[in-house]
Amino acid sequence: MRICRALPIAVALSFAVAATAPAQELQPPPAQEPPCLAQFVKLRGEAEKKAAAIKAASERHATAQEACRLFNAFSAAEAKMIKYAVDSGVWCGIPDQALAEMKKAHEHTETLRAKICQVAAAPPRPAGPSLSESLSAPVPNAGNIKTGHGTFDTLTGAPLGLR
Repeated sequence: MRICRALPIAVALSFAVAATAPAQELQPPPAQEPPCLAQFVKLRGEAEKKAAAIKAASERHATAQEACRLFNAFSAAEAKMIKYAVDSGVWCGIPDQALAEMKKAHEHTETLRAKICQVAAAPPRPAGPSLSESLSAPVPNAGNIKTGHGTFDTLTGAPLGLR
């Protein structure tokens, strides 16, 4: 499976977990949200924007260098969101299962990021000969033609080498 095809799936799964988990446990009063939830939603929104940029780059077949740069930004935003969830998960009401799933999704993101950046860091392959160049015979020129000493020398007109 190509990395470009796996990327949108991984991003969607990681944010589906992040989006639903805190909302299940938190039941704020209808008048006002707790400040921890507002900060978490803000961090999640930043990560979602970076994920959308990766998806757009994947659809337009961006270069590996651009994909590496986008993945680095997304991974940093996702790590920031997870750090906030770990630090304020107890008083904000984020369940441990949701946090474990976010960490697992982040590990998958890190694996994809490492692979993409490894491809981006590799030097470009040298252009070799084309298939037609590889299969064609050498072009005759004065340096690769023997004349006058063969049994059937048809270039000089003597078929048996008699002069």
